[in-house]
Amino acid sequence: MQNGNVKGVAAPVEAPAAAESGMAFTCTIPASPTVQQDDDTLRITRWDFEPGAVTGWHSHGWPYFVVMLVAGTLRIHDGTKTTDVPLAQGQAYMRPAGIQHDVMNGSDHPIAFVEIEVKRPGALAELSLP
Repeated sequence: MQNGNVKGVAAPVEAPAAAESGMAFTCTIPASPTVQQDDDTLRITRWDFEPGAVTGWHSHGWPYFVVMLVAGTLRIHDGTKTTDVPLAQGQAYMRPAGIQHDVMNGSDHPIAFVEIEVKRPGALAELSLP
C-alpha cells in the first residue's frame, strides 16, 4: 500500500457526475484491503467490508477478477448511476482495466471478496506451482 491506497489502484477521487448530482458514496466506513500477493504478474487482494463500507472512487490499471468469499450485494457506482449486484458465495466475475467505479457493501452483514489483478496475462502460462 502507498499513502493508504493499494499500490497500482488510483487514489480515490470524487466522480464528477456523481458529485454534481449528490449521489457519490460518502466514505464513512472504508473497506479493508489486505494484499496477499503482489509481484510482476499478479496482485491478489482480499477486501473486507462492514455494512455500508466503500472502496472509494478508483480504477484498475489491469484487468481483474473478483471471487466472492461471502454472499452479498455489491452496490456499484459508475459516476452516473448506482447498481445493486447480488452475488452468491463463490461467484466470480471479470472486468477490464480502466473502468472508474466505487464499490459499497449493500448488504446488512459483513462481506468479503478476493480480487485478482492480472498485470501480465502472457506470463500466466509460465507460472509454476511452488
